[in-house]
Amino acid sequence: MIEEGVREDVERVEGIREALVIFNPSAGRARPAVLDRARKVLAADGIESELTLTDGPGAALEIARRAACEQRQMVIVCGGDGTLNEAVNGLAGSQIPLALLPAGTANILAKELELPWNAEKAAGLVARSRLRRIALGHVTTEKERQGRYFLSVGGAGPDGAIVNAVHRGLKAQTGTFAFWVEGLRQLVDYRFPRFRTTTAEGAIEGTFIVLGRTKHYGGPLRITTAASLFGNDFEILICTTESRWKYASYLPMVWAGILREAKGARFLRATTARCEPVGEEPVWVEVDGEAAGRLPAEFRIAPDALTLAVPELRN
Repeated sequence: MIEEGVREDVERVEGIREALVIFNPSAGRARPAVLDRARKVLAADGIESELTLTDGPGAALEIARRAACEQRQMVIVCGGDGTLNEAVNGLAGSQIPLALLPAGTANILAKELELPWNAEKAAGLVARSRLRRIALGHVTTEKERQGRYFLSVGGAGPDGAIVNAVHRGLKAQTGTFAFWVEGLRQLVDYRFPRFRTTTAEGAIEGTFIVLGRTKHYGGPLRITTAASLFGNDFEILICTTESRWKYASYLPMVWAGILREAKGARFLRATTARCEPVGEEPVWVEVDGEAAGRLPAEFRIAPDALTLAVPELRN
C-alpha cells in the first residue's frame, strides 16, 4: 500500500538497458571481484554497465552530476553512506534513477530497503525493482551555503561532534568501530552545549537533534522508528538533557529501538526546522554520516527530489 500523500511508483526498471556504476574502492566490503560478478548479473538481466571509480572526496558528486547531464538511464552506487550522499547530491532534482550495491561502513539505505549485503545478490534485485520518486532532506549551514541534500538522517550535537572528529584512517581500517571509539571519547569530553530548534510547533531547547527520513540511524541503531523514506516529512528527536550519564543510559534504548520511551526525549514531525546555538560553544552538524558544518542550520524537506530503485520485496 502506498502511504497517503506519496506519489505512486513511476515505472518499473524493465525499460532500462544501461547504467553507470560509481564504485568507491576505499569503501568497506568493496571488492572488485565481487563487483565484476555483480555487473555480469546486471548484464544477464539486460542492463549493460559502465564502471567509474572514485578517487577521493567529491568525486562521486561530480560523476553523478555528469551522468545527470548526459541523461544516463540509471546510476548505481557501490559504496557507503558518504559515496551515496555525494551521488544523491549529484542527481537531486533530475529524473535519473539511483540504485545501490551495498558497501561501506554502515549503509543505512541498504538496511532500510532490506538489501542483501552481497553486491552480487543485490545486483539481482535491480532489474526487478520499481522506480519511486521520493523526498530528500536538505540542510543549509555556513559551510554548506548552497545547501546539501541527504537521504537518510541529519543531526546536530553529539553525533555531529563524533562525525566531525572521527579519525579518517581508523574509519578506513575499522569501519563502524571508529565511530564507537570516537563516541566513547565524546561521551567523556563533550560538554553538551544547548541549542534552540524552531518548527511549526514552536521552539524547544535541547542538546541533541536527529532528523530522520529512515528508521535506521547507523550500524544496528534505530532512533526515528516512525520515519518513512517514502513520506514527505521528518520524524525529529530532540533530547533536552545535559547529563552525560543520562546519555549513557540512552545507549541500550537506542540499540533496542525504544528511545521514544526515555524521559528527556521528545519526538515530533515537521517539514522544516531551524537550529540556532544558545551560547558561544560550537555545535556540529552531520548528514548521512558526513560533516556539514556547525549551527546555525536550516533543515527542510525537498519533495519529489529523487528517483530511487526500490526492490520488489518492499512493495
